[in-house]
Amino acid sequence: MKRPDMSQPAPAAFIQANLPISPVPCIPEIRLHTAGPASGLWRLAGRGEADPPPYWAYPWAGGAVLARHLLDQPETVAGRRVLDLGAGSGLVAIAAAKAGAAKVTAIDIDANAIAAIRLNAAINGVSVIAVAAEIIEGSLPETDLLVVGDLFYDPSLASRVMAFLRRCEAAGIEVLIGDPERAYLPQGELSRIAAHSVADFGAGTGGKSAQAGVFTLSCDR
Repeated sequence: MKRPDMSQPAPAAFIQANLPISPVPCIPEIRLHTAGPASGLWRLAGRGEADPPPYWAYPWAGGAVLARHLLDQPETVAGRRVLDLGAGSGLVAIAAAKAGAAKVTAIDIDANAIAAIRLNAAINGVSVIAVAAEIIEGSLPETDLLVVGDLFYDPSLASRVMAFLRRCEAAGIEVLIGDPERAYLPQGELSRIAAHSVADFGAGTGGKSAQAGVFTLSCDR
């Protein structure tokens, strides 16, 4: 339950006031609003069952490895349309924009994430279209490259995401996945193309370094 004595604040104002701006570990080219121990994040995130967890408030290893890869290999996105699925803080979308993508769209189901993405894009001086939506059961997006970081932490979600990614691939959309090999990453269906050691604030690691990979969908299923 949400605390009854506090009204839920406006997301953008709360983020600006309570989540300080700092460089992303291992990706100093990008700065983000990031939650800390004194952020009081529960006031914004809520505690009801329908409230999405505040994944957007921290950089996770899957997003970090994708961002590092795109910045190091800008030809991957240069002049292309890029869509960041489950964008969270917008880290990967921002990296794509910095690397020269023609158009970048960041999609997340959490409205608070959308507020964070817009603020983070502005901090980094890039243009990112941020949209609150659930798209994996719907029509395929109009994009050239789909990037997906850290969406394989739940078995049901992982299955749905993979089905969507396969549909995208069949339609000619290139897919890149970033993940530190969490439990439900279907590694037998993927091919690793890169790996980096990055900080991971997900899965209770508290920002410790983790080896994470960048994967494509494997043709051999």
